[in-house]
Amino acid sequence: MTTANKITLVRIALIPVFMVLTAQDSTWAVWAAFGVFALASLTDGVDGYIARKYNQVSNFGKFVDPLADKLLVFAALLIFVADGRMPAWACMLILARELTVSSLRMVAASQGVVIQASIWGKIKTVSHMVCILLLLAGGDRWFSWLGPLCTWVMAVTATVSGIIYIKDNFAVLRDGVSKKEK
Repeated sequence: MTTANKITLVRIALIPVFMVLTAQDSTWAVWAAFGVFALASLTDGVDGYIARKYNQVSNFGKFVDPLADKLLVFAALLIFVADGRMPAWACMLILARELTVSSLRMVAASQGVVIQASIWGKIKTVSHMVCILLLLAGGDRWFSWLGPLCTWVMAVTATVSGIIYIKDNFAVLRDGVSKKEK
């Protein structure tokens, strides 16, 4: 198993730790959950960097790395909905985007087409991680406008990036070719 894949598996292992910490009713646990989420988020960039730099790109990593990212974000969103800090509609919109783009990528892969991450996907990922960290830090409790703002930022970036992925790659579903290949 490659170093990059081990780092990805550590990210997955941190998810239950993160969830247990968020369930605790203490200040230290909140900050520990923040730290665990921040560490897990950073491992996403680290494992990708290592995989590319040291030629450790693998089919296992291509499958598990995006799954780990989604599980981490889904865990945080579900906690926010359960705590009443995010409306269920926003969580569902974000989940729908992630599942739609992942499904599109799977269809493309079955046809030998790789759908690369776009700048919009990267913007979405960074904005979601930052917003989740702000909400974990309790910023929405200090500033009443921060929770709704983060919710809208996450919902809008998910929607825009999802629409762009579908628009740019719909030909994969229709013809088996991506727009970028034409």
